[in-house]
Amino acid sequence: MKKINPNINRENKVIEIRGLKKAFDDFEVLKEVDLDLYQGENLVVLGRSGTGKSVLIKIISGLLSSDEGMVKVLGQQVNKLKPKELDRLRLKVGFSFQNSALYDSMTVYENLEFPLIRHAKEMGRAERDRTIHFVLEAVGLLQTINQMPSELSGGQRKRIGIARTLILKPEIMLYDEPTAGLDPITSMEINALINDVQARFNTSAIIITHDLTCARSVGDRMVMLLDGQFQHQGTFDEVFSSDDARVKMFYDYNFVN
Repeated sequence: MKKINPNINRENKVIEIRGLKKAFDDFEVLKEVDLDLYQGENLVVLGRSGTGKSVLIKIISGLLSSDEGMVKVLGQQVNKLKPKELDRLRLKVGFSFQNSALYDSMTVYENLEFPLIRHAKEMGRAERDRTIHFVLEAVGLLQTINQMPSELSGGQRKRIGIARTLILKPEIMLYDEPTAGLDPITSMEINALINDVQARFNTSAIIITHDLTCARSVGDRMVMLLDGQFQHQGTFDEVFSSDDARVKMFYDYNFVN
């Protein structure tokens, strides 16, 4: 169980969502969703596959548009931003994709250099080198700097994906199923890395997962998405002390089966 985090600033909402709705054809994925993320907090969003968890963070990052509602990120209403304004906001929001999204034709160094060349044009080669070495050391994989993604394990690719996200120093991290497809030991290492990123880089984060070991390890607070709405929230113990049969089934699937 994660220890109480004294660094959460509940006076500062870095993400604020009110009345969010999203449907695909006749299927309502998100129904009147309200959500806050506070500065310095790791917030876990729980739910079964297909319940709209990934849709939520794609709307937060502007990759999908909502049908109704307000999504405010770092004080800016996402759906009212012009394309260039949205691009600038996205530089402050790191998105760790489920499949790591590395470029197979580039070395680890080149994968990390790419966002710096694109978004930090004023940075010289020596500073890029220092920055790349720093984030690789932060994720414990400096030795992979000249390797290709195909030479890395699944856990290493996850770590490099997180390193590439960190390289632009985002204020918010969005993790989409960070332990999916990993063995238990590697999953524990990724969970520890998420907590280390929070402490070392002073990030706020939303972690999308259906892995309760991950949730219990990294979450300062968690919310459960059921039938398109957040129906339970609090600490891990508070959420799973509910008498709701759907919550009990979710718990039993993770820890019994």
